[in-house]
Amino acid sequence: MAEFAVSKASMAEFPALNGQSVSYAKLRFPPSTVNPTHTHPRAAELLLLLEGTLSVGFVDTAGKLYTKDLVAGDMFVFPKGMVHYQSNQGSRPAMALSAFGSAAAGTVSVPVTVFGTGVDDVVLAKSFKTDVPTVQKLKEALTPPPKK
Repeated sequence: MAEFAVSKASMAEFPALNGQSVSYAKLRFPPSTVNPTHTHPRAAELLLLLEGTLSVGFVDTAGKLYTKDLVAGDMFVFPKGMVHYQSNQGSRPAMALSAFGSAAAGTVSVPVTVFGTGVDDVVLAKSFKTDVPTVQKLKEALTPPPKK
């Protein structure tokens, strides 16, 4: 099954962007894929949907969810630092271009940060009101295998 993919054009890939306050990302969404919940700590994101359809949303600091179903040509803004996502719930591929107001917007993946960084299993189980075996399953799914 094809997965969500991103091609970045930031200061890391193009050092000439240093000090330019801009970067981009091309997002490719095969059918039934998602760009998991994440944040950009140093920039807002302006997403332009080039083809297909996407369901998008972000959660503000008061815990309110804002969502929108987009079609090709639509734009959506994700405020700086807000947890957000994009999802292709359709049967056709979607492609989008994201612009950021920083050459180094940064991306913090919520699932990987929570379950893939070594936070204690008991702390996570209590935080999510679940059990340790469930937390361990999530950690296993979100932690990359060790490099050989």
